[in-house]
Amino acid sequence: MNMNPIPVTILTGFLGSGKTTLLNRILQEQHGHRIAVIENEFGEAGIDNELLVQDRQEQIVEMNNGCICCTVRGDLVRILGELHAKKTAGELNFERVIIETTGLADPAPVAQTFFVGEDIGDHYLLDAIVTMVDAKHAQQQLDAHHEAQEQVGFADRILITKTDIVEPGELAALRQRLVKMNPRARIGEAHHGRSNIEDLLDIRGFNLNSILEIEPDFLTDVDHAHDADVTSFVFREDAPLDQALVEDFLDGIVRVFGERLMRYKGVLNIAGINRRVVFQGVHMLLGSELGSPWKAGEKRGSKMVFIGRNMPREMLLAGLSQCTAKKRRVS
Repeated sequence: MNMNPIPVTILTGFLGSGKTTLLNRILQEQHGHRIAVIENEFGEAGIDNELLVQDRQEQIVEMNNGCICCTVRGDLVRILGELHAKKTAGELNFERVIIETTGLADPAPVAQTFFVGEDIGDHYLLDAIVTMVDAKHAQQQLDAHHEAQEQVGFADRILITKTDIVEPGELAALRQRLVKMNPRARIGEAHHGRSNIEDLLDIRGFNLNSILEIEPDFLTDVDHAHDADVTSFVFREDAPLDQALVEDFLDGIVRVFGERLMRYKGVLNIAGINRRVVFQGVHMLLGSELGSPWKAGEKRGSKMVFIGRNMPREMLLAGLSQCTAKKRRVS
């Protein structure tokens, strides 16, 4: 048995709850921890890997084309094995792992990975499941989605985000519901990704016996299926986009179809701006900010991922394709 297993934090939370924002803050802080990151996205292409800081030599592994709790779970086992082998060989230098799950993940099958496979259990220790909860949309998500309920139920730490855009009474009601669902998890807040890292790493919060009390089949039930109505697609464009056209088009789409758009985010190449423009939204909330600069000689392009139910896919793809800068000049 390895007397110094590598601690692992599973960072989960429903779509748009702020996982990548928190992870970026952790990677940017001067805390002295060397971290390997495994991040998983639901769709055919990922965005989060482009949003994570890349300037401190962290090992970041991206997993797409499926959800980490089911279709690509075998990839997680393989990646953990490869990371350990490279660390043992001196090819990588890290002391802990953070797994950022897709917002549609059930954390239970991910946590199982560290108990049902001898090799993984010998080299890694599941330190804690940290769950992000979106104060604005959580009540609706908890009512509608089993995954959101599981994410809260399995949490060792719960961090509530977007508390600045809800009324105090709403926040109090949400806290009360979370405590009722999971009385053992400590509840805190994360403001734009800011949270005390000492409350997230090396907390030894995961207790298998406690989990078995609430879910006796935890170690044997490996089946998980997603709602077939939830789908995703990607918009890609090489030509620079006109920011005003993109904003006007998305504002109109969100007003009409916002309830169907569970999550949408993208890294855009905007004409006249030498930095990436990051668009992110959840239902009716849409925002943008400047990202990292484009490097000299780097191929620029735009990519947006949409996740939702009964989305107007063709309308979105056709409309966004009309938002290039050259379309502005023609009109």
